[in-house]
Amino acid sequence: MRYKGPLPHRLVDAVNSRVLALRASPRWGAAVRRRLTVVTYRGRRSGREFSTPVAYTHRGSTVAITVAIPERKKWWRNFTGEGGPLSLELPEGVRTGHATAEEDGSGRVTVTVRLDGSEAGEADPRGGPEDTADGPGTPPPTAP
Repeated sequence: MRYKGPLPHRLVDAVNSRVLALRASPRWGAAVRRRLTVVTYRGRRSGREFSTPVAYTHRGSTVAITVAIPERKKWWRNFTGEGGPLSLELPEGVRTGHATAEEDGSGRVTVTVRLDGSEAGEADPRGGPEDTADGPGTPPPTAP
């Protein structure tokens, strides 16, 4: 029979610390940061601040986080209902926003983050860094 409880804290902590080290790596960090971010938020009940690495996609002023194995994770439940504030470490810097979590009929969970105002990396009229021909984070071409 498969274990269906929450993931053991030791395992989660070990994996998260290795992911964070990879994000900070001079060799692999830039590539990893395009797909993995660190979400920082306050727990609804405890009021404590938590940070966790997650995979994401970024389009304009919206960030989508698909929660892997949501039945074994609790962090996303802080954003159910009306959602709540959080911050994300994106390639252009730390951004704040409002997140809401939605669970579809088949148990998949997506946390959608609407990034705040006119900070660095504001919505790109071309559709965001993922839509550039040269890849994420590529600056627009300059006129000759």
